[in-house]
Amino acid sequence: MSRDCFAIEAQCGRARAGRLHTAHGDVPTPAFMPVGTQGTVKAILPEELEAIGVRIALANTYHLHLRPGEEIVRRAGGLHAFMNWPRPLLTDSGGYQVFSLQGLRKVDDDGVTFTSHLDGSTRRLTPESVIGIQEALGPDIAVTLDEPVPLDAEESTVRRAMERSREWARRGLEARTRVDQLIFGIVQGGMSAALRRESAESIADLAPDGFCLGGLSLGEPKALTAELTAVACETLPQDRARHLMGVGYPEDILEGLRSGADLFDCVLPTRLGRNGSAVTSEGRLNVDAAPYAEDFGPLDPACECPTCRGYTRAYIRHLYKAKEILAARLVTYHNLWFYTRLMERARREIVEGTFA
Repeated sequence: MSRDCFAIEAQCGRARAGRLHTAHGDVPTPAFMPVGTQGTVKAILPEELEAIGVRIALANTYHLHLRPGEEIVRRAGGLHAFMNWPRPLLTDSGGYQVFSLQGLRKVDDDGVTFTSHLDGSTRRLTPESVIGIQEALGPDIAVTLDEPVPLDAEESTVRRAMERSREWARRGLEARTRVDQLIFGIVQGGMSAALRRESAESIADLAPDGFCLGGLSLGEPKALTAELTAVACETLPQDRARHLMGVGYPEDILEGLRSGADLFDCVLPTRLGRNGSAVTSEGRLNVDAAPYAEDFGPLDPACECPTCRGYTRAYIRHLYKAKEILAARLVTYHNLWFYTRLMERARREIVEGTFA
């Protein structure tokens, strides 16, 4: 049975402002979760994440299982202690790797067999073992194993994966032993509104503590992403949080909010930061480009982050061209600041009734 871990504080259309209660503190929603796949958000210290105002981060079950292994993390005191992050954490299930590592895995009704991309060893993940790994890692929110499918999968394939994901969610929820850890179930259903609705109904019947919307943002038209998100959110219970997985462009996050989602994650702001792009109030800025060689203005004139207060476009471009690590750190810091302020503004306008 799900627990009373989420409260809606305001609503504007379908967009919601809420509060998610976890063992490591409350998370005001909407919220963006920086991705720390291997127990670190690339180029950023945990103390810097706190200074930015990040309230929850995400790590990856599959990758941490391979390296360093959940037992090492458990003996270190859990993932919070291991990575020096005192605030809430969510670990995804490894289900995305079922999709992305197609040449290295075999799926059956009982689970997934992987060939490790690190050393070629064989690894087996089942719904029960995935929850066990996450209980050893110790995040505030664990996620059940699922099977995403390619964008162009036939309906029979989508249905089989959807039903398998539902059964894996049931088994994962039954395997839980930690009372301090929330478990989210994942809605699948491919690009079919009818299957999305059916999946949402069947996962809701299992009464997890919250929901993830998986298998989207895989290249489908953005209008379809929004439509399928809205279908799932209309079907799911109103009293639990909804995490729209892997949606990362600011405009797409806002559309996800309009559709009823509460939590978001994506590698985009950190990946852009490592590759010379800043997300700004005026759009995406490729700061390593030649026109900025003598531009002594900030990345974003509307931004108050330390990067924009202290460093110019010309200097940051110079750092990229000199292959200095500081370039990635400065722009990643700015990008995460931008995303955090975007969520804060969205929450404020939902509360004020002006979000639409």
